[in-house]
Amino acid sequence: MPSLLNPPLPAGAHRRLRWHQLYGSAAALALAEATRADRRLYVVIVDAARELERLTAELRFFGAQALPLLRLPDWEVLPYDLFSPHPDITSERLKTLFELPQLRHGCLIVSADTLMQRLAPRSYVQGRAFELSKGQALAIEPFRQRLAEAGYASVSQVVSPGEFAVRGSLLDVFPMGSAAPLRIDLFDEEIEAIRRFDPETQRSLDALPSVRLLPAREVPLDAEAVKDFRRRYRTRFEGDPTRTSIYRGVSEGLAPAGVEFYQPLFFASTATLFDYLPADAVIVHDAALPQTLIKAWADIEARYEDRRHDIERPVLRPAELFLEPAELDAALAGFASITLDAFKAEDRAARCPRRGAQFSHHRAARAAHRRARRGAVRTAGCVPE
Repeated sequence: MPSLLNPPLPAGAHRRLRWHQLYGSAAALALAEATRADRRLYVVIVDAARELERLTAELRFFGAQALPLLRLPDWEVLPYDLFSPHPDITSERLKTLFELPQLRHGCLIVSADTLMQRLAPRSYVQGRAFELSKGQALAIEPFRQRLAEAGYASVSQVVSPGEFAVRGSLLDVFPMGSAAPLRIDLFDEEIEAIRRFDPETQRSLDALPSVRLLPAREVPLDAEAVKDFRRRYRTRFEGDPTRTSIYRGVSEGLAPAGVEFYQPLFFASTATLFDYLPADAVIVHDAALPQTLIKAWADIEARYEDRRHDIERPVLRPAELFLEPAELDAALAGFASITLDAFKAEDRAARCPRRGAQFSHHRAARAAHRRARRGAVRTAGCVPE
């Protein structure tokens, strides 16, 4: 009998499994053990941002720091909202989208709302990143222009991701995906030193040999991208485009609030999260995911109906920005999967005698108690679908 410390993995004829009666932190423990034993990437779909935070903490506890773990957080703004995501959220999303194509083992946590979003193509995130190294030649003005085109904002003092400031021979920049801002010290047109610094005190910290800079936005703002946006906007919407703040702002090379909901106008085609995943990835989700997606889609359509008649801020159709539940079902069907159920495995096993494999509960509960210093993890089971 397998246990929580040796959970069954989807393979061969059983590409789809159900894990039953995983209460409290038991699901996180089983996932941590599964990712430790399996060399595939596990993509865990949660209902909301709160669940994402909770599962992240639990997986880091059970899996320690050895578990490769990425998160793709939700924008935390409503569909068609007049606000852009917080820079910290955009920073983590871009870091994940940059690292995900190279990740073959570990865990990715994503919310159901994020799963539905259409994303920037892989070529954008990968192609717009660039490296800076100590001793490298760097001309201030061309680099300032490059940062602006990558979506970085010029400020007097850097405190948030996506900002930069030039002060004589010092260039401060807070790269997206970085935990701390960087101070680049130039000697003439050569990088003499790269150091982290504290945004609160502005004091320099440890030195780095090199640094990677990601784009600051999920949409490009260089001259060619702005030209493509303007052309697609005029084709897509009727009327005078100069009456809309989105069109005027992007035309000036700026990123107006809510520009993320016009992302398809910046690219010839968009991508989905599935385009970033390896073919052998394992999808883990709650049994209620189909209902969650249907409700989310209904909310998106309702928001669209509320906003679609504003001639000064026309909006794209839901299908241009999000995947419909039927599309998601078809995409998910191409991957091995684990469904987390709350009911007892015997209920399902009674209908199919071959589906009776159960976890050995008590020994796993005692081990989980020792490892987690929490209450015992209650019974858990697993059957193939």
